Amino acid sequence: MADISITTARNARSSAEPVAATPAAGGTEPYWDLIELLFFAYRDFVSDPDEVLVKLGFGRAHHRVLHFVNRNPGIKVADLLEILKITKQSLGRVLKQLIDEGYVVQREGAHDRRQRLLYASAAGEALAMQLAGLQTKRIARVLGELGPSAREAARRFLAGMIDSGDRDHVLRLIADADRVRLRSRDRGA
Repeated sequence: MADISITTARNARSSAEPVAATPAAGGTEPYWDLIELLFFAYRDFVSDPDEVLVKLGFGRAHHRVLHFVNRNPGIKVADLLEILKITKQSLGRVLKQLIDEGYVVQREGAHDRRQRLLYASAAGEALAMQLAGLQTKRIARVLGELGPSAREAARRFLAGMIDSGDRDHVLRLIADADRVRLRSRDRGA
């Protein structure tokens, strides 16, 4: 009977506002609302691209690889492994499929032929941009609802969630990819 009344009490809460974490005896209650909002936000953030990817026989791992290859043309396999924090075997399987299906191109390094440099093909760039467009649409809607300072606040929050030892590296990676994209766009204009 206790389970029923607990469930009923939970369901009676207003769904409009998350319940704030409150200090528990002897410590702090976990931030359940934020933890769960992150889970649900991620679920929905990837759901739009998932619909496109499943039609191609791809999954989220393919999306991540294609995203970072597209954002970092000429990226070394070793650097991609470091970004994704996955095993060489996992990357190998996904990368082989993306290469075999013409979304990623692999080239030898100019100075070291053992290096494998990765580039998005025209089809790979088109797919990466389609997926990023779906996610950008979702982000833009929310930022529009929250107001002019929301993007910077979101950037600070998300950057703060990255381990401090990796944060500067990640922010440099993003800034470098942004510079490459701007130079490429300026040359094409």
